Amino acid sequence: MTQLQADLLVIGGGATGAGVAWDACLRGYRTILVDRSDLADGTSGRFHGLLHSGGRYVVKDPRAATECIQENMILRRVAAATIEDTGGLFVSTPADDLSYSDEFLQGCLDTGVPVEEISTAEVLRREPTVNPAIRRAFAVPDASIDAWKLLHALARGITDHGGRVLTYREVTALHRDGDAVTGATLRDTRTGEETEVDAGFTINASGAWAGRISAMAGVGDVTIVPGRGIMIAMNHRLVNTVVNRCTMPADGDILVPIRTVSVIGTTDEPADDPDELTVAQDEVDQMLHAGDQLVPGLRNSRALRVWAGVRPLFRDARSQSSDRDITRAHTLLDHRDRDGVERFITITGGKLTTFRLMAQEAVDAMCRHLGDSQPCLTREQVLPGSESGEYYTVRARLRAREADPGNDPLVCECEMIPRGRLEREMREHATVNLDDIRRALRLGMGPCQGGFCTYRATGILHEVDHLDAATADEALVAFLEERWKGSWPILYGDQLRQARLDDWIYQGLLDVEHLPDWSAT
Repeated sequence: MTQLQADLLVIGGGATGAGVAWDACLRGYRTILVDRSDLADGTSGRFHGLLHSGGRYVVKDPRAATECIQENMILRRVAAATIEDTGGLFVSTPADDLSYSDEFLQGCLDTGVPVEEISTAEVLRREPTVNPAIRRAFAVPDASIDAWKLLHALARGITDHGGRVLTYREVTALHRDGDAVTGATLRDTRTGEETEVDAGFTINASGAWAGRISAMAGVGDVTIVPGRGIMIAMNHRLVNTVVNRCTMPADGDILVPIRTVSVIGTTDEPADDPDELTVAQDEVDQMLHAGDQLVPGLRNSRALRVWAGVRPLFRDARSQSSDRDITRAHTLLDHRDRDGVERFITITGGKLTTFRLMAQEAVDAMCRHLGDSQPCLTREQVLPGSESGEYYTVRARLRAREADPGNDPLVCECEMIPRGRLEREMREHATVNLDDIRRALRLGMGPCQGGFCTYRATGILHEVDHLDAATADEALVAFLEERWKGSWPILYGDQLRQARLDDWIYQGLLDVEHLPDWSAT
């Protein structure tokens, strides 16, 4: 059994956990970040990609709005390469209560969200696909942010500063010595190997799973309400600006341009289990119908994929409010003061936009416990890859390819991934899971949804990692099955034809359902 030691163990490889580990490393703490899967495989990798201006919450949740705009400005400085500066619009459609727009404007002024009222003619000049019947519009500094790129930048920063990032390590037990949490037992979910971590302090940043981790420490009343939401990626950028309906947050009221697609979001329903997230056909129909209010004809556009994510909403045991009324701001639970458990903190709730602030507050609380006064540096310390201060642009990959077409063949034409880049990522990631490569490079996320690149990537993975045939076959089938989960609920029109073509390739030509049983040979 492997034995590791650290000043700080951080549980949860989403944006908050990685942010905590980054902050702690900058303050000089020996830090280990663990997650039971890959980075950003949970909530952080399953949202619509919005870098909030705070506009969505200026009326309903002013605290969350204030936090969002303050962190929006910080992230633009320290993580510019992960952000596309799309700008944002709030528009009053014919179906919306026009009186809300006055409340929205006042809310922006009260919370410090920069806002400018613009004419409907100007909106339609900028975004001609938007509903021409809109009656009022406001511009705010929304943007889109690539969560996977952000998480990989945080991971590089952590390791560059002496920390360790251990993915596919599930916490199976937390250790206690009297009233203090002193570390954890980890199990490698791929090999079953166990690791013991002795840690001076433990921070629980496991999001929707925070209640389960807290229970391992003997804290049984951390109630996380998993708020399930679905999102749909449309085949192209129907808009180039984030477009919100100017109304109280509701289902299907935002369209986010991110990379080469547009994402319509989102529903909000309670989930019994954050690991069991289903997508119902009526929810898809509801989202497409709602999207028509923003962009008429959206439901007739080509939908690429639908997925579900879960919000980690903390509910105080004394509260009787509905899930939509639970604050989107974050909650820090100091288990020494709250439960008499030392060296253990839970940070939960919030938004991806506020991950840095959440991390700062968690590490500040740890420092108070330790009697340390190390200052937070994440307001100014630029993440690896963002040193130039330049935002990401949607044309970046095309420009890089045009500047140096070379002899490096493209493996994924949709996302313009050359073989050399794919091979480098496979070696650096050290994984046989093609879904991990997808999160790093967006493999298979274009219109064909892996139809033409999956078998190519599998062959390259087989060569790079020297896989046996059985392992390569498993990687191929697992990736196809993962892509299929998000395809079948939206099979209509052009995407149905694409799915049929993919089926001919993988079933008719490669016969993946009847691959050899290598265990019998």
